[in-house]
Amino acid sequence: MINRRTVLFTAAAAAAGSALRVGTAQAATTVPVDPGADHGRWEGWGTSLAWWANVFGDREDFADLWFTTKSVNYRGVALPGLGLNIARYNLGACSWNTVDGAKMAVSPNIPRFKQIEGFWQDWRNEDPASSAWKWSADAKQRAALVMATQRGAVSELFANSPMWWMCANHNPSGSAGGGNNLQSWNHRQHAAHLAEVARRARDSWGVRFATVEPFNEPSSDWWKADGKQEGCHIDATTQRSVLRHLRAELDRRGLSATRIAASDETSYDLARTTWNSFDAATKALVDQVNVHGYQGAGGRRDLLGREVRAAGKVLWNSESGERDGTGLTMARNLCLDFRHLHPTAWCYWQVMDPTPDWALIAYDPNTLQPGAVQTKLYVLAQFTRHIRPGMRIIGAAADNAVAAYDPAARRLVLVAVNPGAAQTITFDLSRFRTLPTGTIPRWSTQTSGGGDKYTHRTDARLDGKLLRSAFAAGAVQTFQLDGVVV
Repeated sequence: MINRRTVLFTAAAAAAGSALRVGTAQAATTVPVDPGADHGRWEGWGTSLAWWANVFGDREDFADLWFTTKSVNYRGVALPGLGLNIARYNLGACSWNTVDGAKMAVSPNIPRFKQIEGFWQDWRNEDPASSAWKWSADAKQRAALVMATQRGAVSELFANSPMWWMCANHNPSGSAGGGNNLQSWNHRQHAAHLAEVARRARDSWGVRFATVEPFNEPSSDWWKADGKQEGCHIDATTQRSVLRHLRAELDRRGLSATRIAASDETSYDLARTTWNSFDAATKALVDQVNVHGYQGAGGRRDLLGREVRAAGKVLWNSESGERDGTGLTMARNLCLDFRHLHPTAWCYWQVMDPTPDWALIAYDPNTLQPGAVQTKLYVLAQFTRHIRPGMRIIGAAADNAVAAYDPAARRLVLVAVNPGAAQTITFDLSRFRTLPTGTIPRWSTQTSGGGDKYTHRTDARLDGKLLRSAFAAGAVQTFQLDGVVV
């Protein structure tokens, strides 16, 4: 999760048959779509559960909204379920017990709902059946994880910080100066905590973590003792040690099929630095490279993607977010990831957040009551409800568009965002053998002012093998073409 101080840089309402009329197009862009450019099988969309699930994790309506494509009633409005299928569970670092006279040191700036209770609360006993482990902890986030799993989501286990007693200053928000805070004698213990929770999830919660990620933005230096959330600086040398222990601890518990992800660095460039610092033996332990998208439109995401694919690893954008409640920035960065990074999954940081511009649905940090829906929710629906797991991401030769194809269903999905003045965007589909002859359904969201919010229309048609559509300034549109043959 990005430290908030250090950012680097409709409901489907049928509308009567008229086309989108929001101004005269002033420019034109053509997007060639190439089914021969295969950028991988799409694994899906996700979100991290903490902290919103620590507040709302037991609510079925939110589970449906985030993890199904149902229409969900919220405050009298029907919202489009996003159909997320990845749930990232945050293993907590907090507890309020005393062990041999020691207790957790607490940042004066961390709110209670961001303190996630961990399970291994007493270092004197590793036996998970002993009273040193509190398996009733973190009930709401666990409830959200189970409900997401019941709705078909796969899951990843990650940790923002080791347990407080594993930290040099006993503070799970970070060290005084932002340096290493995991005690050298607790590398294995951190790995064991993760592995034991993964086993417990399998045996008692009905959840199988597909991946375990022991870090969160570990090379960043903003994890300090007066921070606003859990966090821990863990340098690359320490990461290598923890990764070795994690593989051993997972295997020792019969979890050899559970894959390891690393390192969830905050930016594309820092992710490259960390990855390239690992020796061959460490790289062999990592099955999946996770990166955060907080570099926005900057950084060499293309080089990261190329290097990770050359190493034969899976690549996820495992966390992204930005201070733009309209969703326009998110849509632009998403398209850049599809064009240049080529991840096989993409996760939004917090679907619910106290800061409205970060949230899809905001909530009050004092009353913990849910509030306004941001336009960003409808924008994300333009992608998540149509680019589904199992589809192939194919070539779309523009930085503002993405194309996905389902060969079994013969379905082509096109999504484009118009970040500038009103214009016509044309998709060149001349490389496809067969295309539909009738009307083509489309969905649109206007990111500025009023207007469409994931509004469904069936008024688009092909002109030969060209699909043209007028885009208002700030508009996002999705087109779904069935009966398409490559």
